[in-house]
Amino acid sequence: MPDDAPPAPAPREQEAVGLKQVIAEQFSVQAVIGGPRGLAESILPMTVFSIVWAFTHDVPRSVLAALVPSVVLTVWRVAAREPLTQAISGVLGIALGAGIALYTGRAQDFFIPGILKNVGLGALYAISALVRWPLVGVLLGFMLGEDLHWRRVRPRMRVYQQVTWLWAGVFALRAAVQAWLYAAGQATALGFVNVLLGLPLFGLAVGLTWLLVRRVPAAKPVEEHQEAATDAARDERVRAEGARD
Repeated sequence: MPDDAPPAPAPREQEAVGLKQVIAEQFSVQAVIGGPRGLAESILPMTVFSIVWAFTHDVPRSVLAALVPSVVLTVWRVAAREPLTQAISGVLGIALGAGIALYTGRAQDFFIPGILKNVGLGALYAISALVRWPLVGVLLGFMLGEDLHWRRVRPRMRVYQQVTWLWAGVFALRAAVQAWLYAAGQATALGFVNVLLGLPLFGLAVGLTWLLVRRVPAAKPVEEHQEAATDAARDERVRAEGARD
């Protein structure tokens, strides 16, 4: 009875499909930024601050309003027994900005920690690409099982440098726009631009990263290359012996 089942894909094809699935899964995890709650933690406090400031022009009230959702979301994580790393870092950033704004009495100073964070991350990504240790490669290399073997594979190194420069540009754009609004004293606009340059820009950068990385095969450990070469040599020897017989 003929077998109507489609032929199994070749090992190389299976490897390529598996790699694409792994990359898609890893990027989808990053894209949700910790789920809806993580998204709320990243944009809600600053948005609330800007809204309250737009109506009251009162720094203490605006600061208090921004702290409320941040604390509530953190308590929610505690009650749900979820990891607190992201929530705590967000609360500390909001608290630092609140302290600066209360001390100076200027609403735009609430956004100083966020601006400095974008400047620092942009510089970190740019420097890592310049010294040929692209940060995206370091992070994704371990996530995708490449470890640091990609540094010996020129196409893989090149694509990781390109993607690292992409992320450096994302943080630089955020910092430049925020710094311009900060210099103009536009506290209300700073909160809303944080939303516009937050998730949409992040999603675009993730999508471009995925498109670039998936075009280049993942780097294999040296041991796997040696094993593949040994297997190929053995197969060639078997074929040669079979031809003599």
